[in-house]
Amino acid sequence: MNVRPVESKADMERFIRFPMKLHRDNPNFVPHLLMERRDFFNPKKNPFFEHAKVTYFLCEEDRKIVGRVAAIVNHAHNEFHGDKVGFFGFFDCEDNRGAAHSLLSTAADWLKKQGMDAMRGPANFSTNDECGLLVEGTDQPPVFMMTWNPAYYEGLVESFGLKKVMDLYAYYADMTDLPMEKLTKQADIILKKAGVTVRKASLKHLEREIADAFQIYNKAWEKNWGFIPMTEAEFTHAAKDMKMILDEDYLFFAEKDGKAVGFSLTLPDLNRILIKMNGRLFPTGIFKLLFGKKHIDTVRVITMGLLPEYRRQGIDLLLYFRTIEEAFRKGVKGGEMSWILENNLVMNHIAEKVGGRRYKTYRFYEKPL
Repeated sequence: MNVRPVESKADMERFIRFPMKLHRDNPNFVPHLLMERRDFFNPKKNPFFEHAKVTYFLCEEDRKIVGRVAAIVNHAHNEFHGDKVGFFGFFDCEDNRGAAHSLLSTAADWLKKQGMDAMRGPANFSTNDECGLLVEGTDQPPVFMMTWNPAYYEGLVESFGLKKVMDLYAYYADMTDLPMEKLTKQADIILKKAGVTVRKASLKHLEREIADAFQIYNKAWEKNWGFIPMTEAEFTHAAKDMKMILDEDYLFFAEKDGKAVGFSLTLPDLNRILIKMNGRLFPTGIFKLLFGKKHIDTVRVITMGLLPEYRRQGIDLLLYFRTIEEAFRKGVKGGEMSWILENNLVMNHIAEKVGGRRYKTYRFYEKPL
């Protein structure tokens, strides 16, 4: 068993492609687009690297790659929380405890040498990206921008001594079961009481919309466990990456006295298409993406936040209601609300109130170094 760092472009390509090889026969695996992954891991293109240090490792047995992992020091996290937590991410491995333990041990040793006193994860790269180990719901594909792993991963990480530190929940709402008339009436009542207006975004004014969302984002989540503020460069980069798939009918802003006080973003579940593309956009993938997008009948509510002083007024419910109304109008059959921290009782209650049923759980683990 040999664990070695990624040191070349060829190694990085092997690191990127390994999950596709490992899970190619699993019907629930959804490969990322290879060109997107190459950009994501490129320090010249991803602003995450402006405040982070990352090392990647491959595990080989008999000259065959059997696992991978990344060790991550996110200076933005440690400065914000005042701690010394390092992260592991992009963990993929055969059902082989020896390989898994070697990978995780190597990542832990590297983090300790960087001055970290705990290892947490998985985070790919942070809580602003895909994160958490799927521990409930491994029998179905993930929705867009959520992680997936086979069930045996849980045993691999827990046998290494990693302990649960936080769970993240995903809820599913079946649109055909929702009482739309009742929800509409509730939305109208909240609208009057809160004194807010709700508007759809305009992609023609994307720069303005990004600015409005950014000034809400970091304030809305700053008290949440594990939250890491995004830099303006990171937020703008993420927003522009999503431009091709954004549907302005699913991006709502709540405004009071002309000021944006909350927003919600819902995306079509592109994984319904990506699962058929084998990571390739060309030559045929681009057509599957462009034409298939019109027929996607599931969505993911990816984020919903309010400025702290405007909470507990029902505005969050209002944003959910408006999203549900729009999805219903478009013929959407169902949607996922994810992810929500297990200790965020208010948001878990709201997800249930709008018809959501908890059906997946993602887990963060931690181990002292």
